[in-house]
Amino acid sequence: MTAFYRRAGDVLHPTELTRGPWDAGAQHAGPPSALLGSALERDGWVVGRITVEVLRPIPLAPLTVTAEVVRPGRNVELAQAALRAADGGAEIARATAWRLRRDEDPVVVPEDPPPPGPEQGAVRPFFPTGEPVGYHTAMDYRFVAGAFVEPGPATVWMRMRQPLVEGEPTSPLARVLVAADSGNGVSCALDFHRFLFINTELTVHLTREPAGEWVCLDAVTRPGTLGVGLAEAVLSDETARLGRSAQTLLVRAR
Repeated sequence: MTAFYRRAGDVLHPTELTRGPWDAGAQHAGPPSALLGSALERDGWVVGRITVEVLRPIPLAPLTVTAEVVRPGRNVELAQAALRAADGGAEIARATAWRLRRDEDPVVVPEDPPPPGPEQGAVRPFFPTGEPVGYHTAMDYRFVAGAFVEPGPATVWMRMRQPLVEGEPTSPLARVLVAADSGNGVSCALDFHRFLFINTELTVHLTREPAGEWVCLDAVTRPGTLGVGLAEAVLSDETARLGRSAQTLLVRAR
């Protein structure tokens, strides 16, 4: 397998690399989020905020993506995209994004430095999924602090091992979204043998596009007390901080 998806016309066929850790028949939400984000990009514009709503488990089945502008503007636009089963089924996920026209004479201010780089991180094992191939084998991980199997905050660099769509370039925004959806997984606060902590959405704020292939998540998860949790992460590339992600979590005993 050379990519997360293979394209046949307007239909995107997921490979086993999209498989998530909770259900062998469902995708990790990172790659579908990247598909939606890619559909919302526009030359000369920057996505400042994108929210992905996961409406139901995303099956390992062919998908289609459509996008439209909801609120046009000269400098600011609101766009939305929808992910559907290719057989004409119900909407599976949707995303809305505020995109802003690039400034030809931008304000330049110092940015917060990134955490220690991936070369200073360590490879740590993914928690057992029961599957030999999936999202967990499709990504590189370098932990500066924490680990998958150690409850608590974590700082980890992540990198895609292959493109999002076979034969097509992967955009910087897509690289961020594929990684950012792992915030709750890398900083799990509960024992994954006993609890589920599944995100219902992903919201990412960015001040710029990332540079390079590595994306860092400085992440923390707060399970809450009513079965509703929150995972947050500061996002960086190897040059500086670039934004923040957040996920609302459904927390349940297995």
